[in-house]
Amino acid sequence: MKQTLKAALIGSVMALTATTASLAETTLKFAHAAPETDLQQDLATFFQEQVAERTGGEVKVQIFPQGQLGNDAAMIDGTRSGIIDITMVGLNNFSGLMPESAAFTLPFMFPTRETAYKVLDGEVGQSVLAQFEEHGLKGLGFPENGYRNMTNNKGPIKTPADVEGLQMRVNNSKALNDMFAALGANPQQIPVAELYTALETGVVDSQDHPIGVTLSFKFYEVQKYLSLTNHSYSPLAVAMNLNKFNGLTEEQQKIVLEVASEAVDMQRELSIAKEDEMIAALEAEGMEVNRDVDGAAFQAKVKPVWEAFIADNGDTLIKAIEAASAN
Repeated sequence: MKQTLKAALIGSVMALTATTASLAETTLKFAHAAPETDLQQDLATFFQEQVAERTGGEVKVQIFPQGQLGNDAAMIDGTRSGIIDITMVGLNNFSGLMPESAAFTLPFMFPTRETAYKVLDGEVGQSVLAQFEEHGLKGLGFPENGYRNMTNNKGPIKTPADVEGLQMRVNNSKALNDMFAALGANPQQIPVAELYTALETGVVDSQDHPIGVTLSFKFYEVQKYLSLTNHSYSPLAVAMNLNKFNGLTEEQQKIVLEVASEAVDMQRELSIAKEDEMIAALEAEGMEVNRDVDGAAFQAKVKPVWEAFIADNGDTLIKAIEAASAN
């Protein structure tokens, strides 16, 4: 009888211990739109591995790449509602919530990557990141999508005149829509998940994306010319459901923030290190690449885009960015 009671007691303790351990574990759903071959997946995998390791397995990360949990807007909504725990999308997708943040993606805002990093990681960028909390999100950092470049099926783009008449796919950035309209193209908003088919079927004949996206989404299969226009620096943003973040222990929160910062640095370094390699890969797939772009002519042509942004949002953030860039 005593042995039976002892066995039952041990069994209860073990069950309680297992239940407690189970309750202590947290799994975070991390969603992004890029294929698994993209640098965004490298960032997500680094985050997944390091968070699990540093929390001793208490916090695990499950990655959902390639828009498995919806398009950019759906992932943002899902993260705000708590259906998704973390998302990584282009910063432009948050301009509906924070219109002023579109200043970061104005054409020719950042002359170099290093300038963009300085501003985004400094007081100006972090003040915008803090605004995410007003919308139920915890901003974790600004990884790199990269400089946007134009591709098309008609010929090399060297001057603004070469853009006239192109059926140009654009994202939901008002600044980019305005820019291509000013250049004489016909901008059409199409989700990135539908873009390959739109290019293949001729719904549009051109698009703009950073080099890595053009490669990972295999747009080289349906686009002939890549012109290195570098017309807009495109930051990503990683955001976490604020309630989920606040529900972590203080130590777990610290680890998530540290790992996110390291993941951003790692992904940016990869983006720089692999860019020439990615361009070479696109050339090997048959794309014709030209670098002889008249950047000054493009900047002059798209000046009205800045004026329109200032008319709608003021110039406070633009001036702050320019001041931080100069320091």
